[in-house]
Amino acid sequence: MRVVAIHQPNYLPWLGYFAKISEADEFVFLDDVQYSKNSYINRVKVLHADKPRWLTVPVSFRYGDTIDNVMPAQGDWVRRHIDGLKGFYQKSPFFGEIWSDIKDIYCELPCDSLASINIELIERLSSLLKLSCTFKRSSSMVLGDLVGDKRLAKIVSILAPGGKYLSGEGGDNYQDKTTFSSAGISLTYRAFVNPAYTQSSDQFVSGLSVIDAAFHLGWTATAKMLSQNRT
Repeated sequence: MRVVAIHQPNYLPWLGYFAKISEADEFVFLDDVQYSKNSYINRVKVLHADKPRWLTVPVSFRYGDTIDNVMPAQGDWVRRHIDGLKGFYQKSPFFGEIWSDIKDIYCELPCDSLASINIELIERLSSLLKLSCTFKRSSSMVLGDLVGDKRLAKIVSILAPGGKYLSGEGGDNYQDKTTFSSAGISLTYRAFVNPAYTQSSDQFVSGLSVIDAAFHLGWTATAKMLSQNRT
């Protein structure tokens, strides 16, 4: 049974996002839904001086804009993020292994929408983590005016008829199971607990960008940690 996972294209996401990718045959970026201000779509937490801090892409948007129509608001944000990440992590154990990959990705980012930027980051990081699912954008699919669960069920039906929709556990609070079952789709919820690993801080800080794990563990160990968290 083919597994489909769907999520907004977040900025430099946390380990749980990549854990979902690791279990999917098809991963769909929900890029044509409304942008949420001050969300994980344009910011993420990283570790700085033993404390978490936000790394934020400044954006320009109007209320109601979809993610694929949101644009970066400042032209120098890439340089500032490169400089910031280098300062935050240059003493981490795997900086020498990781840094050139991270810098290359940032220097080759597209210059258009926030969605395209985030998708490029996620796909490139997934490749470094040896994750092999197929990526799609919801904006490239014919979904009509469907919204909510019906939109998600339609996406799964197109890509994997009779397949499985892998949802985050939070979806259980608002998703109607009958919408999926009536479409012949199996619905599974995926709980993810951030595994602890050695950081530069005295106490482990969870919920950080996946690159925090990469800088402290390397690509191979981070990938192994994801594989060990499969449901």
